[in-house]
Amino acid sequence: MYKLLTHNDLDGVGCGILAKLAFGKQVQVRYNSVAGLDYEVAWFLENQDKKTALFITDLSVNKDNQEKLNAFHQDGGKVKLIDHHKTALHFNEYEWGHVVIEDEDGKLTSATSLLYGYLLQHELIEPSNALAEFVELVRQYDTWEWEKNDNQEARRLNALFFLVSIEEFEDRMISRLRYHQHFFFDELEEKILDMEDDKIARYIHRKRRELVQADIGEHMAGVVYAESYHSELGNELGKENPHLDYIAILNIGGKRLGFRTIHDHIDVSEVAARYGGGGHAKAAGASMTEEAYTQFVTDTFHLLPLREDARRNRYNVKESSFGSLYESRPGETFLLYETAENNWAIKRNGAILPETFPSFQTGENFLKRTFEASLARDDVFVHYLQKLAQKEH
Repeated sequence: MYKLLTHNDLDGVGCGILAKLAFGKQVQVRYNSVAGLDYEVAWFLENQDKKTALFITDLSVNKDNQEKLNAFHQDGGKVKLIDHHKTALHFNEYEWGHVVIEDEDGKLTSATSLLYGYLLQHELIEPSNALAEFVELVRQYDTWEWEKNDNQEARRLNALFFLVSIEEFEDRMISRLRYHQHFFFDELEEKILDMEDDKIARYIHRKRRELVQADIGEHMAGVVYAESYHSELGNELGKENPHLDYIAILNIGGKRLGFRTIHDHIDVSEVAARYGGGGHAKAAGASMTEEAYTQFVTDTFHLLPLREDARRNRYNVKESSFGSLYESRPGETFLLYETAENNWAIKRNGAILPETFPSFQTGENFLKRTFEASLARDDVFVHYLQKLAQKEH
């Protein structure tokens, strides 16, 4: 007999699907929140015999259960912990721990990809194209590679996961992976996912108007309240506001914080760790501790939302040869333009600032982080140029 304790997200459920394909009725799968795992492990250790092999995937146990699991292993019990989070690397000190962040090819791993590799290595599952494709979709979504690769199928797989119950998702995937040569979405799923994409777009459109920015620690964070579509929202807001180091998504009802970044030099798992959480470099989460509530709610509640860049301009566009005009909320103007030395400079209300920048983006980042300036509309830009021309004459 086997028992699998795993996370209740797509990657964790991916592990459950693999286990059921490998072991059939011989495995019992339990899906857990981060907080619920240790209770399940404690119950297993108190009630199960050594004939049941325990797998733990995509989650790690607390120190007390860590010691008890090691004693269980040393006493002849069968246990394997498979994870890919940086915070779990210390489990590699044990024979029963298998934590890998990157594989031999330099690809980021997921719990599903690691478990699939383990099952193949021990000849516990039959390989197939459909299985390999499914595992890769889960891996790309969980590691956020889907965004870099524009892998919409991975994103839609996660969307489908949230649109149906875990039980229905399991049944659909197990049947598909068992009886087909390649992974696919059926016609009904495609229609449902198309409708969901429209719903997500409307939700993001509304939430982008509520985003505020704040200095939190050593980072400039974007802060927004949202209960749904955290991954999609964090990704879009990050791409639209590259001057922000990360997006913090506050679920007040769930008392949770989500962190997303599009930048390679920012590791939001380190941010989450400050509040007792964890995750990946580009996507992480934590509970709403008292400190987190103070920094992300109390200290930012008075802030006004960021003004969006003008979206339908024909003349005042970014990196224009005439320069790009920005406005701040108090009414100041900033012209970001390229100099004869191929640097970028800024005129603030007509006066040249001392700072210069190696690229347009670094100049814009400075403007947005320092002055919360946004790209002005075409009519404001034309008026600015007219006034400039009048001064010259």
